[in-house]
Amino acid sequence: MLVVMKNNASEEQINAVSDYIKKLGFSSQSVPGIQRTNICVLGNKSRVDSSVLEVLDGVQEVIHVSKPYKLVSREGKDSSRVTVGQCVFGSDFIPVIAGPCSIEDREKFLDIADILKEMGASVLRGGAFKPRTSPYAFQGLGEEGLKILAEARERTGLPVCTEVMNTDDVDIVSEYADIMQIGARNMHNFSLLKKVGRKNRAILLKRGFAATISDFLMAAEYIVSEGNWDVILCERGIRTFEPDTRFTLDISVVPIIHEYSHLPIIIDPSHAIGRWNAVAPLSRAAIAVGADGLSIEVHQKPLEAFSDGAQSLKPAKFEAMMSEIRTIATAIGRSA
Repeated sequence: MLVVMKNNASEEQINAVSDYIKKLGFSSQSVPGIQRTNICVLGNKSRVDSSVLEVLDGVQEVIHVSKPYKLVSREGKDSSRVTVGQCVFGSDFIPVIAGPCSIEDREKFLDIADILKEMGASVLRGGAFKPRTSPYAFQGLGEEGLKILAEARERTGLPVCTEVMNTDDVDIVSEYADIMQIGARNMHNFSLLKKVGRKNRAILLKRGFAATISDFLMAAEYIVSEGNWDVILCERGIRTFEPDTRFTLDISVVPIIHEYSHLPIIIDPSHAIGRWNAVAPLSRAAIAVGADGLSIEVHQKPLEAFSDGAQSLKPAKFEAMMSEIRTIATAIGRSA
């Protein structure tokens, strides 16, 4: 249930409604808006009698939210914009997050950071902690990698994104990163989702490769329910029966998420396809279908990459792709 407050509702009236909801045995969460504050009723297992709330001072109307994910549902809020530095996700501009899969050493990362800045990337990415299928594969540089990431931010002026893998690392990652990424394997790590939900950092939440759209949005609900509304959703492919691609990129999720939720959603074609030569075509499709951004892996020498070299674009290919997506963005009334 969503309690819609009047435009001129006072803070005292808003607090009184929240207090009354708690007296009914439920919890409440304020839903930020441009013109008014709405209040979401949480914890009810059945329909609540709206008449007891409609008579309270400052209340305009009460809406029964039909989705199980109440805070991230579009029924309760218009489209959200997540601002990270000078970059805005969910606007007419389409940001591109770019960088190597993992931060391998300082010199190489600072070099690719400079290149990507010149080519129009909006956010730098690079893994300091790397979840790998094999325990013998490169696991990342840890805090040293985070320091290199922060140095690249100071050097280029671009915000930075990196993955946080467990609750023990949340504090240190939040010290260095502007965007904390929750990987596909951790989409259902509810303890981790709750902890990043209590941080003042944008969260990039990747869809699990066996997760439904409802599962995906319920994971986002965990983060928002802790008070962090700066959530960016990311589609990175789902597991199907097809053996010739790493995963199947579900671009149909973009219009469906836009229908169901106010959160912005971006596409990660690199992890979906696992092949560099399909990244640009899938990126063009993602922009055409309405994605709010892209996440692209780029490496100077993919054959020498410590991880995911097969899906990484060389800088020249990335520059060509940026030109292509700008053309498509312009055609649909956006920019990149």
